[in-house]
Amino acid sequence: MAERIIVGMSGGVDSSVAAYLLQEQGYEVECLFMKNWEEKDPGSRCSTEEDYQDALQVCQQLKLRLHSVNFSKQYRENVFQYFLDEYRSGRTPNPDVLCNKEIKFKVFMEYALSLGADKIATGHYAKIEKVNHLHHLHKAFDNNKDQSYFLYLLGQKELSRTLFPLADMQKSDVRKLAEKLNLKNHDKKDSTGICFIGERNFRNFLQQYFPAQPGNIMTDSGQVAGRHEGLMYYTRGQRQGIGVGGGFSESEGPWYVIDKDLQNNTLIISQGHANPLLYNRRLYANQLHWITEEQPVNLPKQFMAKIRYRQEDQKVNFETLKDGVATLVFNDSQYAPAPGQSVVFYSGTKCLGGAIIVSYE
Repeated sequence: MAERIIVGMSGGVDSSVAAYLLQEQGYEVECLFMKNWEEKDPGSRCSTEEDYQDALQVCQQLKLRLHSVNFSKQYRENVFQYFLDEYRSGRTPNPDVLCNKEIKFKVFMEYALSLGADKIATGHYAKIEKVNHLHHLHKAFDNNKDQSYFLYLLGQKELSRTLFPLADMQKSDVRKLAEKLNLKNHDKKDSTGICFIGERNFRNFLQQYFPAQPGNIMTDSGQVAGRHEGLMYYTRGQRQGIGVGGGFSESEGPWYVIDKDLQNNTLIISQGHANPLLYNRRLYANQLHWITEEQPVNLPKQFMAKIRYRQEDQKVNFETLKDGVATLVFNDSQYAPAPGQSVVFYSGTKCLGGAIIVSYE
């Protein structure tokens, strides 16, 4: 009897092709559309209804059953509240990482299993390999689309019950196959913005949840250069939206956020992307998570890591681990590491796990 797979169907081309491929491989396939965000503002740009219609049309075309469920309460409590708390504390969270852990590979997985699924599947670009009794997470074949960075919080339970049908495909080939199948969404734009909330003016969105807390913008030389509306609207390394022009320096270079003084509610800026104040080799990180669920016994002192999704892997030394805080020293200085962001560890194509940046020096 064929294994029963429930595919997380977003209405996008990736999950649609994932469902088709599993169907062709002989699995018993059903799909599930998750509604994870509700907003009273009628002018919001959340495209849930449009996405559902796209998912429904694809499932009708492929003759697959589509379930629909509302996880908005779980999303607000387990992901969005954390997102707000982190910004309120002056950190820069990555909601996509937590969204995968708490919604797609927890709430969705539990619900799918309760419907009788043997496993779930998604349209993520990543690969799972089982070696002996352990499941390992690897980068996808399409390195430009690889999403293992956002999946580093998964463990053995999740990986043992998950399929990634697009692991060995290029995104361009996924679209070509969708077009060949005459799927309506073959050229649909990839989703961007906050996980399940979508693309929107970020500052305006945050202003719905945070009262304005204006303070001074100061240059690294101590000169007041303007006023900010609230430190939560800025992150280290940011260039756009600072609102400081010339007149505060002899040079005409652009200004960047180099630090946030939470105690004095002051935004500190400096000029130039190559400014050494924006670069750090030593990071401290906590909330360590390993894919194998325990620190690998043969973990080399030096491996690869990256502190943002689109970054090339960087050599890093795992120096010490004390009171749950790891000291990581990179071979090369890293641009604008920000507390709250994830640092993800790799050995070749294998994702080892990751941690949350606490501080830097």
